[in-house]
Amino acid sequence: MNRCFVDTNLFIRYLTNDDPKLADRVEQLLDDAAVGSVQLVTTELVMAESVWVLESSYRLTHAQIAPLIRGILATPGMDVINGDLVGKALVMYELQNIDFVDAYIAALMEKQGIKDIYSFDRKHLSRVKTINRKEP
Repeated sequence: MNRCFVDTNLFIRYLTNDDPKLADRVEQLLDDAAVGSVQLVTTELVMAESVWVLESSYRLTHAQIAPLIRGILATPGMDVINGDLVGKALVMYELQNIDFVDAYIAALMEKQGIKDIYSFDRKHLSRVKTINRKEP
């Protein structure tokens, strides 16, 4: 089976339907993956970029974005590299109102057993109770 990488712009077209013809083409690709005609692969960086585009260009909220990204994670025939960390980050992103990348960092730290982080970011990282923010 052919494995193909999926870039951010396909997800954005599909999730926003801002170009219905392109969104339909992406939907067909996802349908093909669901039946096993193609194996789709993407990564956490694409998920982070998707979150950023949906926030900055489409002005969606955390509560609107999190279910969209969860939908990508649950897509049959789609392998999201480090998808487990993306899922954990989405919980913090949505419920603790922190930036997605900061939430991803906290999820990665938890997975690695790291408790302390050096950062000047008081606003977001201080909201995560499983880590200890320090300044050098």
